[in-house]
Amino acid sequence: MSKILVFAEQRDGKLKKVAFENLSLGKKLSTDLGAELVAVLIGNNISGLGEQLGKYGALKVIACQNDALDLYQPEGYAKILADTVTAEDASIVIMGATLMGKDLAPRVAARLDAALATDCISVEVSEGDLKIVRPIYAGKVRATIRLKSDKKLLTVRPNVYPAEENPESTEVIEVAADPCEIKTKVTEVMAGSKDKLDVTEADIIVSGGRGLKDPDNFHLIANLADKLGAAQGASRAAVDAGWRLYEEQVGQTGKTVSPSLYIAVGISGAIQHLAGMSSSKYIVAINKDPEAPIFKIADYGIVGDLFEVVPKMIEML
Repeated sequence: MSKILVFAEQRDGKLKKVAFENLSLGKKLSTDLGAELVAVLIGNNISGLGEQLGKYGALKVIACQNDALDLYQPEGYAKILADTVTAEDASIVIMGATLMGKDLAPRVAARLDAALATDCISVEVSEGDLKIVRPIYAGKVRATIRLKSDKKLLTVRPNVYPAEENPESTEVIEVAADPCEIKTKVTEVMAGSKDKLDVTEADIIVSGGRGLKDPDNFHLIANLADKLGAAQGASRAAVDAGWRLYEEQVGQTGKTVSPSLYIAVGISGAIQHLAGMSSSKYIVAINKDPEAPIFKIADYGIVGDLFEVVPKMIEML
């Protein structure tokens, strides 16, 4: 029986939402292909996470642990994951199109001499093979592709597939992993506020752009996001101007997002920004310029002064 292997991303001993989403996708593909679904964890002190993955369809969880892997180490993670794929003889490997996944996937693909499809927004089985859709040319075109190599690697955009529980009787195998020589060592990670929602995982995002005119006016974005339980985002113009932190930037040179609801406030909709959020399920645009490009892809548009519209939305909420 062939195998589908899902890399279950974790940080600080907590599984990321994308791990459950990819397991749900892996479960569907394994059913269609008659394959076994295996999850892989890499890190330190992660033994308690395996049972959580079983709730989303993993028949087996391989927990690879080592003190040197307490923080993400690209070389060590790549070697261990590639060795595990080989040992399990997995034909399909699924990872998240996250910061870690984008860094790790090409390293693993190179070690396995495998084809890699990145930032996938649709994966399904057609004629016994994978039919993959991914955006190209900054999101202006969607390409349907097939991978010809024996082993196929995919990174899937977060929030594209829902995390659906599908409990299985899971076997958790703990492995004392050997990352071998790690040439580059991560000694410290300076994280932002832990209470702040990450735009890549948020179901709702409220983003502000240059139309807010001043960094102090971003309190409108914060207040609206708070009312909706949303994450705060920003355009490249707002970040380049020093109004917001880079971690909030949505776009081709920032983060790619796929929330259920994306509200763009004072953002014109340059192609760079659209490339990062055009796959959102519903897009609401607020801009005083009726010719703004953002309205071409918006599901709902409000042509008006954001300084009048947003306070009314907050009041109604």
